[in-house]
Amino acid sequence: MTKLSELKFTDSCEAMPQGFWSAVDVWVNKPHVVNKRLCGAKVQDSRDVNGVELKQILSELWNDATEDLNDVLSYLKIGADSGPQLQGNKKGHWNFGVRTVIPKVNPYGTLVHKEIILKDVSRHSVIFLPFEENEKGQIVPKSNNIYQIQLEAENNEDWSLSVSVFRPDDWLSDGVAYPKLPWVRGVLLPKLVHWSTESRQSEFKSTLSLIPVEKYSCMYQKLKEKYKEMVKVWPEVTDPEKFVYEDVAIATYLLVLWEEERAEKGLTANQSFVDLGCGNGLLVHILSSEGHPGKGIDVRKRKIWDMYGPQTHLEESAITPSDSFLFPDTDWLIGNHSDELTPWIPVISSRSSYTCCYFVLPCCFFDFCGKYQRRQCKKSQYKEYIDYISEISTVCGFNVEEDCLRIPSTKRVCLIGKSRSYEPAGEAQMDEIRTRYIQKRLSSSSSSSSSGPGTREGPATGLVGGHGDEEPGLTNRGDWGEGFQPREKVEVTRNCASLPRDFIDGVVVRVGQTLLGLTPEERHDKDTWNQGGSLSVREVAELLDKETLQTLKKECGGLQTLLRNNHQVFKVESGRVRIRDWRVETSEGTAKGQPKRKSPVAVKTRACWFHTHHPQGCPLPSERCLFAHGAADLRPATRPLKKHKNL
Repeated sequence: MTKLSELKFTDSCEAMPQGFWSAVDVWVNKPHVVNKRLCGAKVQDSRDVNGVELKQILSELWNDATEDLNDVLSYLKIGADSGPQLQGNKKGHWNFGVRTVIPKVNPYGTLVHKEIILKDVSRHSVIFLPFEENEKGQIVPKSNNIYQIQLEAENNEDWSLSVSVFRPDDWLSDGVAYPKLPWVRGVLLPKLVHWSTESRQSEFKSTLSLIPVEKYSCMYQKLKEKYKEMVKVWPEVTDPEKFVYEDVAIATYLLVLWEEERAEKGLTANQSFVDLGCGNGLLVHILSSEGHPGKGIDVRKRKIWDMYGPQTHLEESAITPSDSFLFPDTDWLIGNHSDELTPWIPVISSRSSYTCCYFVLPCCFFDFCGKYQRRQCKKSQYKEYIDYISEISTVCGFNVEEDCLRIPSTKRVCLIGKSRSYEPAGEAQMDEIRTRYIQKRLSSSSSSSSSGPGTREGPATGLVGGHGDEEPGLTNRGDWGEGFQPREKVEVTRNCASLPRDFIDGVVVRVGQTLLGLTPEERHDKDTWNQGGSLSVREVAELLDKETLQTLKKECGGLQTLLRNNHQVFKVESGRVRIRDWRVETSEGTAKGQPKRKSPVAVKTRACWFHTHHPQGCPLPSERCLFAHGAADLRPATRPLKKHKNL
């Protein structure tokens, strides 16, 4: 055994050795979070064994390779009748498990790559013994790739984590199933130390916990290859790489989930679906192309819809929670970043039919009418909202399941309702419970907000099935969504770009002059250009009057968005605002962390703020400045600036 690498650290979190075993579990169960060539791993056959049992297992694995087997047994310090003692374990000396490594792209053909995982809790070590298994069940151990991860106590506070290799000179690596030794030293070991000392745990489940990871991996690679051309022809202004591959991943998840459901329930026909708030419609297109009958509905048609062809059914319509939007013949309702429809989807699904299921991927925080108002502070806002949608689903009679997708988004947690907690005969009673719950939420949100109906800032004042001045009670089923206000067909831009120019200029001048005034007196020198001081965003907000702040609050991102939009003047980093020094920007060009140079067609199309407002003028001469020094220097814009459109 040769020690490959060792890292020493202080356990400031006092988490050792429990933190070490938590880190090991991450590497065992979720190797893809650090090795990006892997899709995941499947762990099975976990049990406790003693030295005798383990020797028998390894003898069968190595078969006739006696010399290799003896070397391995010696390496593991396993005798005929004894082995390392596993603390607190009365059944055996080792914890034995087998994991199957699942690559994203399989370069191994029919070979399956597995590892025996041996945990020795008493010595704080875990050993990985890889082997290959072909389609006939024949096994080939990989003695050259055995390694051990071990935690050792240096003293009361200091610890060391090391990786040792059985045969480092004969190590065979491909970077996929068999990691390369420099990667083990430079990436895996530091990551294990970080995980060991990290006290924070995720609020959510592991990714893809409800479906087979190996099926997901194969399906995703197939769909990614099949629909990659969409990136090249994407007609929208949003990032095609993100939106195409995100929808491919969501489609993959649903296709595998539905395949498992068909096998579980003995179904032969593919599930039907309706995507509520389908946006660009790509998810609908993929699911339809893969043989699932369905359609998408959205309040606004997108340019890309015309590219899909007649087999992809997309409808332009405002969706309102009512009897007009029930889907009794549909198997699944989908809500993919469905915004204000999100809390209604479990309700619509439960009232469509007893067998109608749903999949929802919450993003923005909406209640039945208007924005969701926080009720707790011990959870993150995202976790609280996920729990709220889960609560709605439970009230609607679903057995709710939660999973985490692998998509390029911070909002990755989905909720699934594919079975009910009550029998069909209890439908009438359950619907009464649903109705009372919705009305209670609407009454509560109406009394806590003064915002008008249909705004994004607060809930509508009307109650379901009536008006704001009526007593809450059970509603007429046909009008159960009357209080809901769908979004406008034309999306209102709220990124501060549509604010009056004089309003924006007033804020910029006020903040800019304040920052310039923060320079200490001793640094006021006519030969030194005043760069000003810095303020936190909160301190900047305190400079502005209440009316100005209220106007900014209605915009997405508020004050910080306005400051970032005016990047000519301000630099906003880590929550602090300072004057941008264009001498540094132009000298460093497009170095890491610096903004890209403007396109030549955009140069001199706007006035230089510093030339007009800075007491010392612009720090750059006119020929080097990207902005116009006076009216004579100003050029007309040659093309309009594209605005972001919500998909």
